[in-house]
Amino acid sequence: MSSYAIGVDIGGTSVKLGLFSNEGTLLEKWEIPTDTQEQGERILPDIVRSIRQTLIDKQISFDRIAGIGMGVPGPVDETGVVRKCVNLGWGVFNIKDRMTQLLPEIPTIAAGNDANVATLGELWQGGGKGHDSAVMFTLGTGVGGGVVLKGTVVPGFNGAAGEVGHITVEPLETEPCSCGKRGCLEQYASANGIVRLAKHMLAQCDTPSRLRALDRITAKDICDLARDGESMSAAILDRCADYLALAMSYVSCTVDPQIFLVGGGMSRAGSVLINAIAAHYRKYAFHACAQTPISEAKLGNDAGIFGCAALILT
Repeated sequence: MSSYAIGVDIGGTSVKLGLFSNEGTLLEKWEIPTDTQEQGERILPDIVRSIRQTLIDKQISFDRIAGIGMGVPGPVDETGVVRKCVNLGWGVFNIKDRMTQLLPEIPTIAAGNDANVATLGELWQGGGKGHDSAVMFTLGTGVGGGVVLKGTVVPGFNGAAGEVGHITVEPLETEPCSCGKRGCLEQYASANGIVRLAKHMLAQCDTPSRLRALDRITAKDICDLARDGESMSAAILDRCADYLALAMSYVSCTVDPQIFLVGGGMSRAGSVLINAIAAHYRKYAFHACAQTPISEAKLGNDAGIFGCAALILT
């Protein structure tokens, strides 16, 4: 009888792995470096070696593993086909088939986009617990997202569902986003985006701000000063929140989730950001969706491995 599941969250720098009980308790977590040499050919073999060694060390036989869930930083369709992961060097291939070849002892391999999977993890054991449908906005270096409806990850036809960072929120923008479009949410609401926004807003006015004395402004500086009540930093964060609320209003009319979750490093701004998003969201949202709660994600960097395990255990 199987007793465990393994979650594998593949990132551009490291791979996070977790061993879970059938009840969803995280028993052990560890990391290995992501070796992106040779177009990422070594990544999956390295993961398999790490899993094998961990099971040997813990004296757990393969027949006690229900399956392995995997989160991939790129589009993944329902059959497990990865449709390019630029930061890993991967092209198009079926990750489930490849893992089955490398680790035939495991009966079930499941895979999904990392942000979608992290959203599933938050619904299962994190900020969305008690709900079965959510859209998460992950505010880090960029802006990612995930969509889970009725407990099921929604990858989309091309595996690109949840790419909320590339919703157009400023159609008159002249500077390009990293994706090649202009006016994407990511240009204003990511850690890099809010710094860019701050520089633009500071240049357009002479309002006093402690930000002006900094050699290098960071997203943390803006959020910390906004929490302290500094008016210019609060205005910058409010502008960021406004863009996020606008994007959420578009999403709410499309999938109507039970809850919006906000994760990633920027979410550590806490209530000052969440409350501002909620206030703007109410003015933009369609009336039937206007009371959708907006909450902070709770699992932090572990959301991915929890979601990967949930692919197996739920």
